[in-house]
Amino acid sequence: MFAAIAASGAIANRLGQSVIPFYIVSGMLLGEFVLGRVGLPVLGEVYVAESEFVALGAELGIVFLLFFLGLEFNLDRLLARRQEITASGTIDLGINFGAGLVLGWLVFGALLPAVLLAGIVYISSSAVITKSLIDLGWIANDEAEPMLGTLVYEDLFIAVYLAVVSAVVLGSGGVAEAVTDVGIAVGFILALLLLVAAGTGLFSRLVETDDHESVVLRTLGVLVSIAGAALALGVSEAVAAFFVGMAFSSTDHAHQLEELLEPLRDTFAGVFFFWIGLVTNPLLFGGVLGLILLAVVVTTPTKLVSGYLGGRAFGLDTRRSARVGLGMTTRGEFSLIIATIAISGANAGTFDPELAATINAFAVGYVLVMAILGTTLMGYSGPFESFAVSWLDGDDPAAPDPDPGD
Repeated sequence: MFAAIAASGAIANRLGQSVIPFYIVSGMLLGEFVLGRVGLPVLGEVYVAESEFVALGAELGIVFLLFFLGLEFNLDRLLARRQEITASGTIDLGINFGAGLVLGWLVFGALLPAVLLAGIVYISSSAVITKSLIDLGWIANDEAEPMLGTLVYEDLFIAVYLAVVSAVVLGSGGVAEAVTDVGIAVGFILALLLLVAAGTGLFSRLVETDDHESVVLRTLGVLVSIAGAALALGVSEAVAAFFVGMAFSSTDHAHQLEELLEPLRDTFAGVFFFWIGLVTNPLLFGGVLGLILLAVVVTTPTKLVSGYLGGRAFGLDTRRSARVGLGMTTRGEFSLIIATIAISGANAGTFDPELAATINAFAVGYVLVMAILGTTLMGYSGPFESFAVSWLDGDDPAAPDPDPGD
């Protein structure tokens, strides 16, 4: 696995491409659904299996990526831009969740699968977008703030969404169970907010040492413990990791933590993207190919529009707002988590198995396409930015960006 991740990353770098699609495709090719079926000469059936180590490594990849996102977005900054975040997040939710709900109803003709499909196409990938922002050097640019702010809004919404949908699909308690799950999720998030607001001194003392080993181990102990507690309570570990990152960002050691933990982040982020490909069965795409293409055609423009409007809500110009729209098109980890709810419901006998298989295959294919499309749009944003400036501002598309920020 690590050899494949390193080799695919080297190929991507040689071609000047984002490593993320290459990680995903390498996982797909080396998994049980491709290499496991084809086999190797002499060696026979040899492939990378979705072992417990790989699955846990993928979870840690999400945790580290969202932790670093939190390090870039402390609580004071979050509160200072709460109006802009609320505006951009509400625009994003209304346009994309609404479009997904209409599309799901037209395809399935029932409310619950429509709500599942709406969640899949609505939520952008915090992990992929954060990785792309770092790789492209956009993390310190003006367009990063509306992107990160909208992701925060999405992650908070999806925490409540997952609690409600899981209770409805999996539970027999109906409304009462859903309310309980939502209460637990909201309570845990509020507790994390309180920890972030009041725990700066505690977190500072925790990493107040010149021993790098102790700094890394103490930070990991806090981060993974809180993320694990969130999972146990049915709250997204990604949301918890984000808040832990915000807590450490308020200390004087944020830059040191970034330097010390960056190798761990990049290692397990590679495992996460490899895992997406590993669990993807390309043979399932045939039955849902039409739905995948329809969703891509419908939801790519909606994200471009909502992202652009979100950038404008933050006061950005046309060029940088166009970058926000391009970046927000990527879907990823949360879409796959939503699809697993349908599979779990089918296993528990509370959801139609055939419908669950369709939703799962759609989610995996859709995420793969949108992850590749989104990272490609970000990597080659220049022509799209120039077109937006020419079309919306009437400026010369060949004119250079007066403030490239790169």
